[in-house]
Amino acid sequence: MSWGIHKRVLFGLAVVGLLAGYFFALTRPEYFSNADYLGALVLAELVIVSLWFYETIFYPLLMFFFLWAGLEVPFSSVGTAGRWLVLVVAAFAGFPMWMRHARQAYNAFHLVALCCVATALVSALVSADQRTSLLKVLSLFLLFLYGSTGARLAILGRESQFVRGLLIACEITVYASAVSYLGLGISLWGNPNSLGAVMGVVMVPVLLWGVMVAETRIQRYRRLMALLIAGILLYMSLSRASILAAVVAVGILCFCLRRQRLLWQGTILSIVFLSAAAMLNPNHFENLMSSFTSDVLYKGKTEQGLLGSRLSPWQETVQVIKERPWFGTGFGTSYMGENAPLRALDPSISSGALRTGSGSNREHGNSYLALTEYVGLVGSFPFAILVFLVMRMVFQVCSWMRRSSTPYHCAIPLAMVLLAGLIHAFFEDWLTAVGYYLCVFFWTSAFMMRDIIPARQAIRVSSEYTEHPGAAHPYAAVTPNR
Repeated sequence: MSWGIHKRVLFGLAVVGLLAGYFFALTRPEYFSNADYLGALVLAELVIVSLWFYETIFYPLLMFFFLWAGLEVPFSSVGTAGRWLVLVVAAFAGFPMWMRHARQAYNAFHLVALCCVATALVSALVSADQRTSLLKVLSLFLLFLYGSTGARLAILGRESQFVRGLLIACEITVYASAVSYLGLGISLWGNPNSLGAVMGVVMVPVLLWGVMVAETRIQRYRRLMALLIAGILLYMSLSRASILAAVVAVGILCFCLRRQRLLWQGTILSIVFLSAAAMLNPNHFENLMSSFTSDVLYKGKTEQGLLGSRLSPWQETVQVIKERPWFGTGFGTSYMGENAPLRALDPSISSGALRTGSGSNREHGNSYLALTEYVGLVGSFPFAILVFLVMRMVFQVCSWMRRSSTPYHCAIPLAMVLLAGLIHAFFEDWLTAVGYYLCVFFWTSAFMMRDIIPARQAIRVSSEYTEHPGAAHPYAAVTPNR
């Protein structure tokens, strides 16, 4: 059956659904006076319409709903419920659409991702809170299924359009955040760690790359302004993990592209700015440095050392891993410690219990330790392989950049996001929290990049764009790997 027939069938079903809805409205008008029912109806209509343009619309729609659920915006509860409906439709609609292609390429990366879901399922079956854990395993399965199918359709054959849209989305996000924080004084991203994570892991690396590949002077200045604002917001967040992730990603990007001059220029500009500030107002500069040392480096816990704010959750997590080393506490559910009320669900632990619902998890301060607590040492093995494969892809892209010295490849911004994300996850536990927008963006980017990694034999091109039969100006793969 051709895709045209599929569209006609979907159109027929939509017409039948509209007629059925009209009949239902006539016979049950009380349901249409309820705001919740009307919101659900509008959401269902939006999802159905988006299926007609699945390759171009559904990925932005998915990210929009996950962002809507995580931001401090009106009606965020609608996004909280709607994101799961959109993810379910994205996963199960993307699979048959991907299978329509003559080349349904699956490799070791996708197989390992499937093994991760299987091990998470095993840990959920031995969890004290099976219901919560199984639901979180289901969300992980849907994310990986969408990443293996539908997300790859979003970039397949339209790499330059995708990264151009990504750059525009980053600019809009930065300007909206600046208006919210600097203009209105509203914490759009909620807590400062979320603000730092978005700016340090996504905005700064992507926008810096966008400045390098800008096509016009106006475009370069516009992206440079967005990059500077993102840096200011990153500093405002006082998130050490985010600052470290951004610094490493920026340094690796400049080094691999042989742009050490750009890196030195940025460093010198920062030193000149700080020196001028110290000369004009020494007292203010001294207070600023003291505040930076206390708030950023030590997080207000100078007596505990540089990582004092992380040592306590790390030690608690390690202790739980020692108590349940093999299959863990269940995927997505944590041991809540001695202060948690004892429950009959977990009689094997005498000094605490697992909490269900929103209290089924706690802060770990490290995604990798959190994952080991969830699934145990046995279950963490496929996840470790998956992380290693992501690191290998990043290394391949960095090697290609070093050999070719060209920024014109659509895999570069995704690689920098993955690099910053892996570093940031060492200090924050979001890597397998599917409900978090950064987790969704990270793993979909990993599945996308698997298809567009540059070939091993790089073609050296100048910084000025030159027509090439394998490239679509200005970001597409110069040496595509498919």
